[in-house]
Amino acid sequence: MRRTVVLSGLLALLVGLFPAATVQAAPNNNNSPKLRSAVTVQGIREHLQAFQAIADANGDTRLAGTPGHELSAEYVAERARAAGYNVTIQEFEYLLVGDGSPPVLDRITAPAESFVDGVDFMSMNYSGSGDVTADVWAVDLLIPSPSDSASTSGCEENDFLGMPAGAIALIQRGTCTFGAKADNAVAAGAVGVIIFNEGTPSRLGVIDGTLNLPLRSIPVVGTTFAVGDNLRNGVLHGSTGVQARLRVDSVAETRTTQNVIAETPEGAADNVVVVGAHLDSVSRGPGINDNGSGSATLLEVAEEMAKVKVRNQVRFIWFSAEESGLLGSAHYVNSLTPAERGNIALMLNFDMVGSPNFVRFVYDGDTSHTTPPAGGAPTASAEIEDVFLDYFAAQGLATEPTAFDGRSDYGPFIAVGIPAGGLFTGAEGIKSPAQAAVYGGTAGAPYDPCYHLACDTMANVSDTALDQMSDAVAHAVITFAQSTSLVNGRKGKGNFRTADAVNLQADR
Repeated sequence: MRRTVVLSGLLALLVGLFPAATVQAAPNNNNSPKLRSAVTVQGIREHLQAFQAIADANGDTRLAGTPGHELSAEYVAERARAAGYNVTIQEFEYLLVGDGSPPVLDRITAPAESFVDGVDFMSMNYSGSGDVTADVWAVDLLIPSPSDSASTSGCEENDFLGMPAGAIALIQRGTCTFGAKADNAVAAGAVGVIIFNEGTPSRLGVIDGTLNLPLRSIPVVGTTFAVGDNLRNGVLHGSTGVQARLRVDSVAETRTTQNVIAETPEGAADNVVVVGAHLDSVSRGPGINDNGSGSATLLEVAEEMAKVKVRNQVRFIWFSAEESGLLGSAHYVNSLTPAERGNIALMLNFDMVGSPNFVRFVYDGDTSHTTPPAGGAPTASAEIEDVFLDYFAAQGLATEPTAFDGRSDYGPFIAVGIPAGGLFTGAEGIKSPAQAAVYGGTAGAPYDPCYHLACDTMANVSDTALDQMSDAVAHAVITFAQSTSLVNGRKGKGNFRTADAVNLQADR
């Protein structure tokens, strides 16, 4: 009861701070130029500020199955209802394995250092929970390691001889499994485990590992080789003389979460345009670019076309648990009957449209630049790609294809034959010098340097990217809302007036 009161109170505060402004929506926002003019970066940022406030009040995360996501879903639903949409909350259960809140790894002994979650270290799946500060004990390390999997650090019980109970075990990646290393450390009385990468040329980066079931009783993280080398303090076996703090808030449990579905009251119900974005973040950050940017853009577009009498029903969906494996979109698609699936003309997906070091990526619907997804790409996906390409070309804006491999929420749709398309501005990939020459930004740096990190905040979003990509989103949504003839030969209810047809094509 207390949690419900707190959530309701915060939601009321947010709605008061960011009230729905449906009076701004106009019934004549029924073509591309008018809708694009109505959709603004300021409007998108209003929603991003709400998501940021929600995360700030809920452990700095909007992870599916947590209050941060629940409040985000309630905020979106409230705004969509106020705009006049028919809103449904679709709940489902999923197994959450990961962090309930961001982990911590600090070197306490001088020179003190706080390591960065997701860059320097990551909690291991099925780690236990705990917050410990203790001496670090090096466990039979082999540095330099002559080859991958040469180190047997932590693989045998005898490796821990001499380690006092209550120490944090520092173990090197190598021959045996992460789970075996952790289990041996637990048996030896360790209160925490740090497993660092082996140090060979292919094993330097952060370890994103799993211990597999069962859930361990102590916190376990994987780190880069550099972090392990720092903490070992020149020692191969025994006390390192370093004290560290290790904190993991581990979760491996069934959680309830929700998709938010908002449908236009107008339009052909047997020729539906689905427009989607995932609303959840990872555990280690608020997810303002990934994917607050796509979610906020959808909400802004929905509000500004709320009074338009569309010819095809538009179904905006904010999916949950994308970060856990496209679970929300898969649940939605699996919940449909064959007839309901057949009523969907196409799906548009927008995942990360505000990356600070952006490229204007368009999903490669014709798979001319990427390997087709399993089962192939629905043919009309190429026509959806062309709508975006034609639009950007008309604006004099360059684009590049991005893989159409089903690795975002459009995946479950194309798996059942529904054509799809969408936009993306880049994640952890590195911008090339050629891309920097075209799009600006920094060559040799990630498109989004805060991808899946705590720094994915309001400061991590490019207004230029939001402006350009949201216009393209608005163009595609209203184009298909008024006619899907490019995809399936249908126009929807009613007929185009000449003025509408001209306006839809004006910038193409």
